[in-house]
Amino acid sequence: MRLAPQATDNRRIAIEAVTPSVEGGRYPAKASLGERIRVEADCISDGHDAIAAVLLYRRERASQWTERRMVALPNDRWRAEFEPTGIGIYRFTIEAWVDHFATWADDLAIRIKADQDVRVDLQIGGGLIEAAAARSARPDSAELAAVAKRLNAGSRGRAGAIKLALSPELRALMDRNADRSRATRFERELQVVVDPELARFSAWYEMFPRSTGNGGEHGTFRTVAERLPYVAGMGFNVLYLPPIH
Repeated sequence: MRLAPQATDNRRIAIEAVTPSVEGGRYPAKASLGERIRVEADCISDGHDAIAAVLLYRRERASQWTERRMVALPNDRWRAEFEPTGIGIYRFTIEAWVDHFATWADDLAIRIKADQDVRVDLQIGGGLIEAAAARSARPDSAELAAVAKRLNAGSRGRAGAIKLALSPELRALMDRNADRSRATRFERELQVVVDPELARFSAWYEMFPRSTGNGGEHGTFRTVAERLPYVAGMGFNVLYLPPIH
């Protein structure tokens, strides 16, 4: 008996208020090496179904996205972080979807607590897991198929089937093979410019190279270099040279 619900949701998730963002993504946000970039967004759906969301990010010229699972915060807010590995431009966006398996598992736990008959519920879960097995690759597909078979026979060995259905191992396996065919992706790819660590805070000293000369001759880059210990001794860590024509 296969009673997996037919998914009727069509982009049911709304993704809003994504941060970091400057004027709605018109300009890139700023960060620096060694700093974790915290990304947050409101992910909202109709009804009370569970939601899953991931952060997608990549270097400007990279072709593949890296994913980070987002965690739920109060009031429909979601968060994830990533740490840049080099300076340059990074792009990021968010994808979210209705998580039918998590919704089913949460409902199953409530019914068990209320001491209800969950034989049909186990078969519904078996259908969801069978569908995940069909769209996944080995070895996950074989493991999911075996779990689905056990849940479909839940009337025999009910306690073991329930324990398996609510196990964190099965939840992780289903997360890895989630149905994202109706996922919502945020409408924009936002940018973060990652600068060297020194960009967080620095003391700048401005120097005109010509003014470092001696004996009536104008200065050169060589005479500027000779003055660097003097500049550093005053506590400055960035030397700024005005435009040279």
